Amino acid sequence: MTSRFLARLCALVLAGISCVAAQDSMSMKQDPMVGGAAMYPTKNIVENAVNSVDHTTLVAAVKAAGLVDTLEGPGPFTVFAPTNEAFTKLPMGAVDTLLKPENKETLTKVLTYHVVAGHLSTNDLRRMIKAGHGSAELTTVSGGKLWAMEQDGKIVLKDEKGGTSTITIANVFQSNGVIQVVDTVLMPN
Repeated sequence: MTSRFLARLCALVLAGISCVAAQDSMSMKQDPMVGGAAMYPTKNIVENAVNSVDHTTLVAAVKAAGLVDTLEGPGPFTVFAPTNEAFTKLPMGAVDTLLKPENKETLTKVLTYHVVAGHLSTNDLRRMIKAGHGSAELTTVSGGKLWAMEQDGKIVLKDEKGGTSTITIANVFQSNGVIQVVDTVLMPN
């Protein structure tokens, strides 16, 4: 393939992504509130997440795992972002244990299990679920699998251990992707 062809192909793909993002963003409230703070589409995932009082545990974990630079990168990423309350559902002491330097590898695996490459709005997820006849398989950045389903009009994710998490705040668009706020920490095998 010639470099001119590749450049045109990239331009077409990026234009398509921009159109999908524009269509989804038009259907959403501008600068949605998450954890008491406005989330600005001009900021990246980390720049917005640090302002949410509902995501202080997630932000601390991202810092401990050394993932700040990655999530500030160009992406795009879809982050299924557990709230502080979601982390409290884990067994007593689990978060403290994960945040220890000697458990960085496990923490990184858990966090990257919440990230999917690409920009997935709930409309995208619903289309994938419909195409999958009720379930859409997602491959996470950690290499694990998540399954998205629709239940009672809400998007629910099932993890590799059979646990489920519901998207509670949808389509929080960022400059490098989208945050889907979830109510339970997802666990890889």
